[in-house]
Amino acid sequence: MFSQFKYHIETNFPQLLSTPGMVACSGGVDSVVLTQLCRQLGMEISLAHCNFKLRGDESDEDEQFVKQLADQLNVPFLNTHFSTSEYAAEHKLSIQMAARELRYQWFTELMEKEGKSWMLTAHHLDDSLETFFINLSRGTGIEGLSGIPAHTNGFIRPLLPFSRVEIMEYANKEGIAWREDSTNEETKYLRNKIRHEMVPLLKELHPTFLENFKKTEEFLSGSAKMLSDYSYALKEQLFVPYQQGFKIGIGALLELSPIQGYLYMLFKDYGFQSWKDMESLLTAMSGKELHSKTHRLIKDRKYLLLQEVPEVADLSAEENSPEELSELPIALKIEKVEQIEEKNNTILYVDKETLNHRLTVRKWKKGDYFYPLGMNGKKKVAKFFKDEKMDAIAKQHQWLLCCGEKIVWIIGRRADDRFKITALTKNILKVTVAE
Repeated sequence: MFSQFKYHIETNFPQLLSTPGMVACSGGVDSVVLTQLCRQLGMEISLAHCNFKLRGDESDEDEQFVKQLADQLNVPFLNTHFSTSEYAAEHKLSIQMAARELRYQWFTELMEKEGKSWMLTAHHLDDSLETFFINLSRGTGIEGLSGIPAHTNGFIRPLLPFSRVEIMEYANKEGIAWREDSTNEETKYLRNKIRHEMVPLLKELHPTFLENFKKTEEFLSGSAKMLSDYSYALKEQLFVPYQQGFKIGIGALLELSPIQGYLYMLFKDYGFQSWKDMESLLTAMSGKELHSKTHRLIKDRKYLLLQEVPEVADLSAEENSPEELSELPIALKIEKVEQIEEKNNTILYVDKETLNHRLTVRKWKKGDYFYPLGMNGKKKVAKFFKDEKMDAIAKQHQWLLCCGEKIVWIIGRRADDRFKITALTKNILKVTVAE
């Protein structure tokens, strides 16, 4: 196995031989074998170990075992402890998903802290097969059927070409000691159920099943790469940058067939999953929205507007003096002037004596109204937006300058008549949207 591993590293990951990195080591047979292979190959590594505090003394003994292994190999040992059960309950996750999130968060932080560009994990061919069936059972696209990727964002999995049997045989042959995780035998977890009940039956029915899966996985990975390249080219054509997001022509989407397949390919990376709802959005009334955890799609006449969901935050800011608006979500400059000078949509002149409350900057809300400069009577801001033919994203990005509850300026678009300069004005304030 060592000669095959050496060839695999020299051919596919030669950077591992010239730069230092880390190995995620649980103490199980897979990660211990990976550690020994790396050291035999002369790679400069550190061992990173997570103690999830899920198995009492066993977890602590695993940690001690990996520390002793690091001392034996004369390599640095890095470890951390997690309150996994509490994290899972707080974030409403399964224990397995909580452990995975915690593990990869720490690994990513650790690589940055230690200045390492890669971290090895001991996933192997059987793990990839189990992932295939897990994804298949949950519903997935071609990338989910391609197994575990060989590398993603600095995480490299050099044991993927090797089976569990090969790893075990190598460990026994070399007299390598490891720790057994007692929970690996429990079939209450989906992965373990697939590992202990489903996969052995498939291997019994077809002795070369794992080898055949490996070939299939290679074909699927190649197909997924071609599809990804096509998807990228199609996005370049259809997704037009617009308002910190994208504008996509609905007519062009409706010409694609099969439509749900294309919608999946184009929008899966933005967290969308309900393809029937997305197809319905194409013919829905203007203003209809569809949300994922990270993005939203808005039907706007002949287009879909794709935008990242903004983080919830207090977007208003207040100051005691109208001349000193600072730390605002939009940069404003306020100054006293003797007379009205240049005019454009980035400048507002107001009568200082009409400003009897603090100035604030905020987004619009339902029910807002103002008195448009030059008009008699008031007008709802929503109606003003409609008359201006502003789409949903433009409305979301629109800021209002307010004095107390009154709107002074729909910034960059329309001033309020109540704050205008008159023949009786003594003090003029100039408000400018700064660069």
